[in-house]
Amino acid sequence: EAVLFDMDGLLVDTESVYRDAILAEAEARGSPMPLSLFLQMVGLPAHACDDLATSHFGAEVDLAVYNSDVDARVKERLDAGVALKPGVIELLDLLDELNMPRAIVTSSSHATVEAHLGRSGIVPRFNAVIARGDYTRGKPHPDPFLRAAGMLQRNPTHCLVLEDSHNGIRAAHAAGMIAIMVPDLLEPTEEIHGLCLAVAETLHDVRDGLLRWRGSQRR
Repeated sequence: EAVLFDMDGLLVDTESVYRDAILAEAEARGSPMPLSLFLQMVGLPAHACDDLATSHFGAEVDLAVYNSDVDARVKERLDAGVALKPGVIELLDLLDELNMPRAIVTSSSHATVEAHLGRSGIVPRFNAVIARGDYTRGKPHPDPFLRAAGMLQRNPTHCLVLEDSHNGIRAAHAAGMIAIMVPDLLEPTEEIHGLCLAVAETLHDVRDGLLRWRGSQRR
């Protein structure tokens, strides 16, 4: 009855931008960060990412300065342009045809949603945007997705969640929702396979699956 979309790494190709910015900033500070630590940050709210950064740099790190320097690196990349992920437009077109409501559900702020998606023109195609500040606990807790279901006035068990991160899939499962992972930087683990209806290579595959579902409903 509704489709809930993560943003970074699912709608727009920004997770790699954050990866490159964070690893470059750590290198510049003389404290190279292992990729495995960055991957733990994917899908987490900002405060949890700050905790991981502190565990790496030490308690003396000025997080405000660190985050500002990372944001400057990210902005430089975004100003050069960032692409929508394959299949986004085609999937939204199908949801229009099905008259199916949809929402963006992200750990980022509303300002970041506009920065990442504003130029693409797709934000008005969503019925709601649930971002940091709209819920008490972020992913992997279910709160963001439950807030989205409430905004769309849909039963959580009838909502499909599309996520690229492990923490997003955990949050969707905790909310009692149907989850499909579309991997970006993270591959599904055995645990994640157990929490998903399916793993799709791209959003084109999700669209194809919805078309098959629609066909089965008509028979």
